[in-house]
Amino acid sequence: MMSFVSLLLVGNLFHAIQAEQLTKCEVFQRLKDLDGYGGITLPEWVCTVFHTSGCDTQTVVNNNGSTEYGLFQINNKIWCRDNHIPHSRDICGISCDKFLDDDLTDDIMCVKKILDNVGINYWLAHKALCSEKLDQWRCEKS
Repeated sequence: MMSFVSLLLVGNLFHAIQAEQLTKCEVFQRLKDLDGYGGITLPEWVCTVFHTSGCDTQTVVNNNGSTEYGLFQINNKIWCRDNHIPHSRDICGISCDKFLDDDLTDDIMCVKKILDNVGINYWLAHKALCSEKLDQWRCEKS
């Protein structure tokens, strides 16, 4: 019985920290706090996230000696800290692995700092793919 309870607790804990592959409409709903911030619309964000991480909160990409984390692909050299870059600037004041869970609160706080410091061009996909013809990135639920 004890092992069943332990297994149940571990299962619940795993679910609580598990990452998610989000749908377009889930991204649209969960990023509402970013709508209009820095002049960027919600459809622009949905498009950018899709082309940046495939809407997967657990995406990790190694890129020229640095690593990018999560839905927004936040870089460990400047914005967050991890074990790979001991002298990160860590402007967002957070461990990079926090961007790999399904709680987007800390991701959004860091995204706002990125926008305030360098703007939307931090995300290369935005200018190339997400600055016009955005109707397909809307999610209007009835």
